[in-house]
Amino acid sequence: MTNQTAELLAPAGNPEALDAAVGEGADAVYLGLKNFNARLRSGNFAYSQFEAAVEALHGMGKKLYVTVNTVFEQREADRMYQLLQYLEKVGPDGIIVQDLGVVKMVRDHFPGLRLHASTQMNVGSAAGANVLSRHGFKRVVLSRELSLAEIQGVREGTNLELETFVHGALCVSASGLCLFSSYLGGRSANRGACTQACRRLFREEERDGYFFSPDDLQLVERVPDLVDAGVSSLKIEGRMKSAEYVGAVVAAYRYMLDNWRFDRERAASKALAMLQGDFARRKTTFWFDGSVDMDFIRPDQAGGTGIALGKVKVVRVFDEKRWMLVRGYPGIAEGDSIRIHAHDDSGRATARVRGVMEKPEGLFLQVDAEYGPEDEIYLVQTKTMTRRYKPVLPSSLGRFHRFPSYDAAPKPEFPALSRERLSALPDGLYAMVDRVEDLHTVLADRPEKAVLRLDRKNAALLRKHWKENPFKRDSLVLWLEPFFPQGDAEWLAAELDHWTAEGQKIFIANNLGHLALLKGRDVTVIAGPWMYAFNAWSAAFLLADGVDCLVPPYEISKQDFGRATEFLPEKALMAVAFAYPPLFTIRADLGKKYDMRFFRDREDEDYELVTRETGSTVVSVKPFSLVDRIPFLRREGVGKFLLDFSYVELRKQVYKRVMSAAREGTPLPETGRFNWKDGFWNPEEDAVGARSPRRADSGESTGPAAAPASRATQGTTSRRTAGPRTGDDAAATARREAAVVRARKAAGRPGRGGRPQWFEKDGASDAAPSAGRRGTGQPGRAAKADRGAGSEKTARAGRTGRGASPGKPDGAERPAKPARTTRKPAAGSASKWSSSADAKAGRKPGGKPRSPGRSRS
Repeated sequence: MTNQTAELLAPAGNPEALDAAVGEGADAVYLGLKNFNARLRSGNFAYSQFEAAVEALHGMGKKLYVTVNTVFEQREADRMYQLLQYLEKVGPDGIIVQDLGVVKMVRDHFPGLRLHASTQMNVGSAAGANVLSRHGFKRVVLSRELSLAEIQGVREGTNLELETFVHGALCVSASGLCLFSSYLGGRSANRGACTQACRRLFREEERDGYFFSPDDLQLVERVPDLVDAGVSSLKIEGRMKSAEYVGAVVAAYRYMLDNWRFDRERAASKALAMLQGDFARRKTTFWFDGSVDMDFIRPDQAGGTGIALGKVKVVRVFDEKRWMLVRGYPGIAEGDSIRIHAHDDSGRATARVRGVMEKPEGLFLQVDAEYGPEDEIYLVQTKTMTRRYKPVLPSSLGRFHRFPSYDAAPKPEFPALSRERLSALPDGLYAMVDRVEDLHTVLADRPEKAVLRLDRKNAALLRKHWKENPFKRDSLVLWLEPFFPQGDAEWLAAELDHWTAEGQKIFIANNLGHLALLKGRDVTVIAGPWMYAFNAWSAAFLLADGVDCLVPPYEISKQDFGRATEFLPEKALMAVAFAYPPLFTIRADLGKKYDMRFFRDREDEDYELVTRETGSTVVSVKPFSLVDRIPFLRREGVGKFLLDFSYVELRKQVYKRVMSAAREGTPLPETGRFNWKDGFWNPEEDAVGARSPRRADSGESTGPAAAPASRATQGTTSRRTAGPRTGDDAAATARREAAVVRARKAAGRPGRGGRPQWFEKDGASDAAPSAGRRGTGQPGRAAKADRGAGSEKTARAGRTGRGASPGKPDGAERPAKPARTTRKPAAGSASKWSSSADAKAGRKPGGKPRSPGRSRS
């Protein structure tokens, strides 16, 4: 038995949580300041509070780490420089970072700061950890999606300190690979503004559900295994949680760490009992045991935390006050806190219980918030669990008065890139596909180079069909997948050995581990969009580490892209001009759990769930397109453009149409700009009332929202006319009627079914009709007016990328939307369906609903 132990690291979202963490025995805490941290919605710390906390914790022999774990834009370089300068003077025990630009800035100018890699860096392999070690990192926070065996593998392959999450909320997407919140309105998870889009209510044709809201992680029983595996720090998630939550969880893990060597089973039993008061979601061990139980997501359970008290059964008025009838819970009392989830998922609120009344019908509560029938109620805190802790911060903060300076950041130095290396990447259109057979499809309009996603299935097929493959060596680029766990390390290293021996020369790296595996090989390396080169500093880091060209992130704005053309060496930039951006990247085959393919959010935006054995991806039905901006980008010196046809059932007609638009610089219909026009949401620029809602990905402002009636004045019946969907005949009838209307409007529209409109427009009468997407044979919704890339509206206030595009206005006439067609058409075309309603439901005439089928065999 080993005598080593691990650091217990607790969250401190505010001074009260700091008191609870220290009071219950945490060895260290991590916290954020008011900006550049991944939890902007938590209370965070003022500069004076932060300085006082550093001094106090050091006096107790404890440590404090600061989160600087977001990406920064080029225009924010001065502020980042000033913050790092300030932190070096104050002297925390480490800073947790994501942006490679921060890494370079620290290494060049602030060597006194100790670097820890955030889980947002998506490091899950020893190869990635060793890249960080070479750049001065002392610790890495590993991806949450690793098994114990993979953690042990990383430990054996690196000397870096390892930190891993053991308790708290999970992201359904792999760490650092989520774009959903950013896609829905510029609130990027990589900028600390995540809106938890994964926990929203979605709907498919037959049901509603919280299809992507995972349980909470809990590894208290596995603490001994992590300690024995050599993990240096056990991290508790929760900078947005209450002090009571932090205290309860820290106490349980402190007890387990201190007592498991004496009696592991008894210590675990007591620690579990202590965690009964954390008032959080149901628990899971996630990937820890080598595979994930698909029950870690419960679509019938709302994404909130707390003990479920059920739905509001009825609202009554007693003594001129509104009371809700809910399921009873022993001991609930005045002063307890509840969480209210609107039954249509339109809002959530926390409230105090102001009155408790037992009646023959059940338990009635009076609370200080608005609510209505069918809202879901959760108990999140009780007075009995409230405990006062000794304050960590002194009563007076007058002597703590340091602030960041106004110094300007110096410009980073860029390495010289040889023309010989850049000549391997000539200007032109690069077409990316995710199937080996689609390499033949792109011959219909041969790109400058073809790009293939190199996953396990494609690697095996590429070997098998190498001789007949039309793209090889210099004409083929291999894209390495961004999620790179230790379990894939041996396989990927062997694949790279094989393909470089075959003469492959060009690779797109999307993970720091890829840079390690490609180092020392005579190849050209492109840093993909998942390397997040948003600023000159991150670009300089990557180019100095052997990268020859950069693909900016999917969520970049045109202003940030324009700045990149100013500081990047010529020919070292490749723009994504067309793609179906992956919004979630999930290490689980959700095809084993769901038989759905398409679903919608409450804004009626369509998404697709693409599943395969190695994982699942959620993509938007509407593509991102900049093909009409290519002529203007060429004027700025950009010559290479990536057209990404991944997740598309690629047909020649569709491919040729997109390529033609890219070559001619003409807009594609019903495509979005992502953050290109409006940039990131910025709380400091978001004036109250200045923002108008934007539909997902279009950039279109829909105007000021109508002021909703007060819940308190809406009564108990008129507040929401529609009841719960399940078992509601009227709602089901309305859905069926709406499906019929949408299907009829979809006639002749590309996408889920029908003949692409631009076939007729272009006189391509011989073109084969599209049969839908992913083999579903489903017709699509009616096109929404003015939603495409060719009809962008005025930029909204509060977004960081405002301004008009140069040259030709975006309001040019738009051809129709490119179709996304099926690889394996359903029997019969859309015209053979007995009715549009049958087509929408995915059933043959008179038959039962058809299972959508898997997109990957």
